[in-house]
Amino acid sequence: MITRRGFFKLVGGSVAGIMSLGGYALAYEPLARLSITRYRLTPPGWTPGLKLRIVALADLHACEPWMSVNRIAAICRKANELEGDVTVLLGDYASGMNIVTQYVHSSQWSKALATLQAPLGVHAIMGNHDWWEDRTAQKNGGMDTFGHRALANVGVSVYANRAVRLEKDGHGFWLAGLEDQLALLPGRKWGRKRMLGLDDLDGTMAQVTDNAPVILLAHEPDIFPRVPERVSLTLSGHTHGGQIRFLGRSPVVPSRYGNRYAYGHIVEQGRNIIVSGGLGCSIAPVRFGVPPEIVVIDLG
Repeated sequence: MITRRGFFKLVGGSVAGIMSLGGYALAYEPLARLSITRYRLTPPGWTPGLKLRIVALADLHACEPWMSVNRIAAICRKANELEGDVTVLLGDYASGMNIVTQYVHSSQWSKALATLQAPLGVHAIMGNHDWWEDRTAQKNGGMDTFGHRALANVGVSVYANRAVRLEKDGHGFWLAGLEDQLALLPGRKWGRKRMLGLDDLDGTMAQVTDNAPVILLAHEPDIFPRVPERVSLTLSGHTHGGQIRFLGRSPVVPSRYGNRYAYGHIVEQGRNIIVSGGLGCSIAPVRFGVPPEIVVIDLG
């Protein structure tokens, strides 16, 4: 039988444990940790002899104190040290939280991202929050967001349903980037009854004019069931791995497929997608079991 002293010791230990766990999830993992997650694969249809390293950053959600300009700059320095042939940015540079001390302007986070370097360039797509936080873009129902303009102004190539052929060691490959699938919010003030995407997978793939392998950048992974076998690898962000993850599953994932495309390397019917856990936080500044990460993919 537990004594009164034993009971209070148990309660005290439980409270201390909960407080420690909360501190880890609120402070240490989202603010102090940075993982390098590596994948190595040779997808079907990959060109023999083509060895390509991709460094991928997703979901910065720039804001104080969680993702400051200084922290973005430090992440970029680490990314440069990983010696990728090409660096890709998978969207959501704008903050998606109200629990902030200060919002970081696009001119600031883009300047930090401009320090990224790779022999074959730095290439970016937009995410849903980059559209949702831009009232002018919502009103216009399209055109460029402040994110498009900020990145273009610092020399980063921005893809909006566009495919470009690149080459390494005499071997060609295509980099294709979709515009966001959740770009336009519904609402009476916007004159829209439902959310609209601006992605054009068919039109983007129509720009591919030879048999070189295709790498597709798509912020939300939900498009993956529609991606043709012609695409060697799809790279996505958006889900943050659920932000809270236990035993390989997340209780809440911003995807109509739940945990199916929540995180990591998924292979379906011979097709490959890698979903980054991202770097920042959305909705709430909490991460547990899925620390901020830079993704490195070695192909071939």
